[in-house]
Amino acid sequence: MRIREIRCAGLRGGTPEGGWSNELRPEDCVHTLVAVHTDEGAVGLGSVFTNDALVRAALSVMEPLYRAENALEPERVSEKLHQNTFWLGRGGSITHAISGIDIALWDLLGQATGQPVGRLLGGRCRERVQPYASLLMEEPSKLKDRLLAVKAQGFRAFKIGWGPFGRRSAAMDEAIVMAAREAVGADCKLMVDAGGSDAHWPNGYKWALNTADMLGDHGVYWFEEALHPDALEDYVKLRELSPVPIAGGEVLTRRQAFQPWLESRAFDIVQPDVTKVGGLSEERRIGWMAREHGVRFIPHGWNTAVGLAADLHLASVFPETDLVEYLTGSPFIDEISSVNWRLDQDGMLAIPSGPGLGLKLNRDVLRQYTRGSDLFD
Repeated sequence: MRIREIRCAGLRGGTPEGGWSNELRPEDCVHTLVAVHTDEGAVGLGSVFTNDALVRAALSVMEPLYRAENALEPERVSEKLHQNTFWLGRGGSITHAISGIDIALWDLLGQATGQPVGRLLGGRCRERVQPYASLLMEEPSKLKDRLLAVKAQGFRAFKIGWGPFGRRSAAMDEAIVMAAREAVGADCKLMVDAGGSDAHWPNGYKWALNTADMLGDHGVYWFEEALHPDALEDYVKLRELSPVPIAGGEVLTRRQAFQPWLESRAFDIVQPDVTKVGGLSEERRIGWMAREHGVRFIPHGWNTAVGLAADLHLASVFPETDLVEYLTGSPFIDEISSVNWRLDQDGMLAIPSGPGLGLKLNRDVLRQYTRGSDLFD
């Protein structure tokens, strides 16, 4: 089975707010789907956390490298793409685009063998996993109402992030967390994401340590992106002194970029994004590296239905990966997939058991959000 063509299509018209200083608009494109077509007619799906113009340019650059390649050898083909494009800038748009290609190739291998991707990645440790609802922070009263609505959907774990947190006052920060804890209850997991990778993040180490102490008073499960994404030494000190686990790593790409952070024990929980780091092949290696250094591996998943499916399969492979991120209210998760992401009575999400990613997209809805672009025909 050979690669005949790779197509991409950006998602627009339903882009959720990101909480960024330069806020996203519905028409902005931050997620791009990839379809790898083969000479035997099979099509594999991937997802990239990057604007479609950048993915399209990257595909054009790499086309001579992947054309007619064996579509059933994802790790070898992805590594070939990495090795032959280093001079274009490692870890940037090229790496992001390789992520989508790699996910799609694993999807194809699963289709060809009749096996779910998780089994091909090493074996399934679980058949279901707990999703945590990921949503933006708001003023305390509004946030409480949103959390109550999401809890009514069956979620039992929640992450609140960005918004006014860390940007107004310590009193506002604690009021937000208190409202969230009251809404979800003492028996649910509550995580806090400061959004330290935002443009011109105003806070440093002392703010992060004081805030961690406050979060500990309210039983927060982890504190995410508390510092600038390059503040390695401060992260090491924060993790040592914080009463709550420290999480981060979503902006890092390539497994080599994660190595110093893991060796330094800068995180209790590391969060690579499969749609950025080089796909399933690279993220599996990062996950194993994390285990070797005693760091929990919980994928970052602010992306699409395809990215969610990839994260579910990763969660099936790693015994300690007992949570996946679920971006609430995004049509790029809830609407474009023909899979019904239904939580069971325990607030758990089934890991797809069909061949490949076990995912099919609703083509009519997909055309709406890709402005008529056709990934398939």
